[in-house]
Amino acid sequence: MRIGVVILPQFRWPEARARWASLEERGFAHGWTYDHLAWRDLADEPWFGTVPTLVAAATATSTLRLGTWVTSPNFRHPVTTAKDLMTLDDIAGGRLIAAVGAGGPGWDAQVLGQEPLRPRELVDRLDEFVTLTDLLLRQADTTWTGRYYRARRARMVPAGSRDRITLVVAAAGRRTVRIAARADGWATTGPRGHDDPDRWWSGLAELVREFEDAAVANGRDPATMPRMLSIDATPVPAITGFGAFTDAAGRAAELGFTDAVLHWPRPSGVYAGDDTLLDAIAGTLVDGAWSEAR
Repeated sequence: MRIGVVILPQFRWPEARARWASLEERGFAHGWTYDHLAWRDLADEPWFGTVPTLVAAATATSTLRLGTWVTSPNFRHPVTTAKDLMTLDDIAGGRLIAAVGAGGPGWDAQVLGQEPLRPRELVDRLDEFVTLTDLLLRQADTTWTGRYYRARRARMVPAGSRDRITLVVAAAGRRTVRIAARADGWATTGPRGHDDPDRWWSGLAELVREFEDAAVANGRDPATMPRMLSIDATPVPAITGFGAFTDAAGRAAELGFTDAVLHWPRPSGVYAGDDTLLDAIAGTLVDGAWSEAR
């Protein structure tokens, strides 16, 4: 199973550059950053833009895959987002993973002056966002009309001249999992509302079955699709120690997840932990992958 790390976009570039480069040097498979304008109790702390950060990370690395964890329709439009993703992927030499999700009720939900959407509307909007973004990343000229988004002769040259950017959908519910099954892959933080580890992993197994059934219904082989799990979202976050990491990674692999993602530990507060954990994990990796046998 491939292992990746989220670097929150909080650091001035000299420090951020060293962190991104170190992920590649340590042998991690991919690096991610959040796509928010401000986030939870870190809203008054430094927080930099997602796409510029990933562009800079692309120039600081050469093999590390780079991704958005995850892009939010709360403040983005598919046309401008697709143009940014296409450019970022070109700079990165085809290393981009574009993960998108429905967006939540946090800081980003009303930052442009809009009224927050109900949960059903968030999923409807995500469905449109994924549909239109997929079209934009596959063809040079797109006209499309939906309830939330429109495009009129949106030019995306040279989109479609090679394989499309990997488009992954973040999903933790039945409707969103079905949207993920139409994309290239699925990312998830797992089921909500379960503090008991056994119930949480059982709920995740149900989501896996939903994803696999939906993929088959769409004529896809779920075994060929990447499945990415945030292993800091478990009731015992991987970030708390090497034992917690190996337990979460092992259980995720048993459920068929191809990739696990954890956060670079912070000194305190959210995602607090000892950052030497990354060294311990790196020591078990071969070509970015970990297995319980190691």
